[in-house]
Amino acid sequence: MWSYSDMWTKLSHIIIKYRLLLVSILVAITAFMGYHARNAEMSYDFAKTVPSDDPDMVVFQQFKQEFGEDGNLVALGIRDSSLYTPENFERLRELSTTIAALPGVNDVLSLPLIQRLEKDTAERRFALKPIFNESVKDQETLDSLLKVAEGQKFYSGRLINDQNGATLILVSINREVLNSPKRLGLTESIIDAGTHFEESTNIDLKYAGLPFVRSVVAGKVRNEMQIFLFLSVAVTAFILFLFFRTWDAVLFPIIVIAVIVVWVLGSLVLFNYKITLLTGLIPPVIVVIGIPNAVYLLNKYHQEFEKHGNKIMAISRVIRKIGLVTLITNFTTAIGFLVLATTDITILKEFGIVAGVNIMATFLVSIILIPAVFSWLPAPGGKQLKHLKFKILDFALTRMDLLVHRHRIYIYGITVVLVVAAVFGTLKIRAVSYMVDDIPADSQIKQDLAFFERHFSGIMPLEIVIDTHERRGVIDVRNLQKVEQFEEFLESNQDISKPVSIVSFVKAAKQAFYNNNPARYSLPDRREKNFIFPYLQGQNDESGLFSSFVDSTLQKMRISMQVADIGSHKMDSLISEVIQPQIDSMFAESGMTLSITGTTPLFIKGNKFLIENLRMSLLLAFLIISVIMAILFVNFRMILISLIPNIIPLVITAGIMGFAGIPLKPSTALIFSIVFGISVDDSIHFLAKYRQELFANKFFVPVAVSKTLRETGASMMYTSIILFAGFVIFAGSGFGGTVALGILTSVTLLIAMFTNLILLPSLLMSIDDGKRRKDAHPLIEQYDDGFYQEDEDEEIDLELIRVGNNEAAEKENVSDKIKS
Repeated sequence: MWSYSDMWTKLSHIIIKYRLLLVSILVAITAFMGYHARNAEMSYDFAKTVPSDDPDMVVFQQFKQEFGEDGNLVALGIRDSSLYTPENFERLRELSTTIAALPGVNDVLSLPLIQRLEKDTAERRFALKPIFNESVKDQETLDSLLKVAEGQKFYSGRLINDQNGATLILVSINREVLNSPKRLGLTESIIDAGTHFEESTNIDLKYAGLPFVRSVVAGKVRNEMQIFLFLSVAVTAFILFLFFRTWDAVLFPIIVIAVIVVWVLGSLVLFNYKITLLTGLIPPVIVVIGIPNAVYLLNKYHQEFEKHGNKIMAISRVIRKIGLVTLITNFTTAIGFLVLATTDITILKEFGIVAGVNIMATFLVSIILIPAVFSWLPAPGGKQLKHLKFKILDFALTRMDLLVHRHRIYIYGITVVLVVAAVFGTLKIRAVSYMVDDIPADSQIKQDLAFFERHFSGIMPLEIVIDTHERRGVIDVRNLQKVEQFEEFLESNQDISKPVSIVSFVKAAKQAFYNNNPARYSLPDRREKNFIFPYLQGQNDESGLFSSFVDSTLQKMRISMQVADIGSHKMDSLISEVIQPQIDSMFAESGMTLSITGTTPLFIKGNKFLIENLRMSLLLAFLIISVIMAILFVNFRMILISLIPNIIPLVITAGIMGFAGIPLKPSTALIFSIVFGISVDDSIHFLAKYRQELFANKFFVPVAVSKTLRETGASMMYTSIILFAGFVIFAGSGFGGTVALGILTSVTLLIAMFTNLILLPSLLMSIDDGKRRKDAHPLIEQYDDGFYQEDEDEEIDLELIRVGNNEAAEKENVSDKIKS
């Protein structure tokens, strides 16, 4: 009767017989992927974490269509009294005009370039006139003009801090450049111009704004992907050499990983995805996750060869015995990533699909390339098999075996204490994220951001759209007065900058009408409206500034402001508990409707979506892997025993997060589904070997546990150490989220190694009675069928896997053994 064993036997024959053809196919696929990998691009779009059909996202898209981008400002900040000298002030003008001339810059607003409205009674309109219309030669002239600029209340608190003289240069970036690779070059050009200004004046500049931060992040992602890819290869290669002490056991696993890295970049292009902060992690993660395949395959190859000394037979048995379980463990690992594809969030979906697909591809390449290459290499010698008798490892496994057999009560006691403490710690976890979340707190970007928050209440965009529901409703004096009252409320909040809207322009128009008297910066009354508004009607809008604050029918208007990066929790409270209640009470009877929108509130909502989706992904991964365990073992106790050692590390990690004050955010929530998929692999290997040992040792559990721990424990420790070392390198990242991902993943996998090597066998000793039905053949039975009768070697038809005359003598030896 056909069985899975027959299938893997035939597969082993095919791989060995046609290995040259199969390797050639892999080379061709890699060349194809490499050709496409050349076109892999960085993503310069702001991460879309809110579904496109979400009501808030719909409002935001409508806002951008009517008023343009809200997150397209780069701000340069200065606070230095020496700026207000003629020489340095002219340097500031030069800096502003240089930046304004850069390709991709829409407009620049700075103190030397500001304009004011002046009344033209002949044309009955207002004309924009520069205040600093020519070079300032002396201090007296500069002071006089600065006093004129100070009287322009429109700029007060927005461009200039009246209290300490701090000022801004606001740079508006073109939308097409904003979402393209050109943004990096533009950012570098702005910094170069700023550096020249700093060198010539000894005045420090501060930089902020979403385009600037996103450019810096994109550049760091690109650099870190290359650095971590190199480090992950170097670290895993070093550990492989420590374990196997031979160059071929290092080189060829690394070649397997190199192939998959090329496939990752190629698949990104074929899927029409770009490199993001998440997908940029896939190549080094693939290195770390893929190496355990080679460890299990090589370890089993050396074990088999040491038993009988026949290379081809050893390679065939490797494929037959652990091919299925390696496939299953790769699949469970891939599940941890693939479940992310079920989310509605683009960056998670892309990350999950590319990582999951290529983890499965890692199995395919490993199961072909490793056996093929080692069939061509000379048979392993004594040095290459030395690791099978590694004294330190043998000592560690012996101590674990004694613990499991003699001190299970202590194992359970320590486990319970840790779990209870961890549960208490999880209650302390808070879900908080920031707009500039992944940048280290001591970085220049964070320090510069603090400057803008201290002097201008922040730089993160927040918008409110007001619909008056009537044509020309935005210039109704009653509506303007209501909006002015609302803006005064907004401005009173220390985390919100001074708002800008049509109200500001109308106030500036009244001031201009009264010959720029600062005391007249206010809304016109009904009588004044009749004199001032005709001037506005004759106004042209060459700059496009006016049209960016009202729609073409004057029915809708925009209130634009900046906020501090106070964190998702506080920002959510600010919007839902402060601003929205004020809107509800103030505009209840006005007939106007207000919508809070902008990049900042969408970011806050996006993080909620991310965390919720990641929780569902973890639950889905748990359910799918539970089903896989059920199919493998067809035994409820085994399912329970296999899941407990892998859930406990997740609980302990969550507890560590709570006690250490590490917030739950997308980068940390991502850890749990990924780690669960990886750590359960050890349980599958252990329990599969345990079942085989049960049958080989007359269902006597203590002996089966000991033998399983000693044989499978070595590979489990090898792979866990590689995984730990591979993930811990991410702790050197410049992104807080990547650091948390690296450290917490490493810690969780290390804990999982101990729970699978100590707690899992203890549970087997305590719960499993060892009884199995001999007529029941669950799928896991196909694993490592090492106790089969010697005559089963006849399944290896040496004629089918003939590979050349140079191996004829070896095959004759095998045939002689089989006959005897």
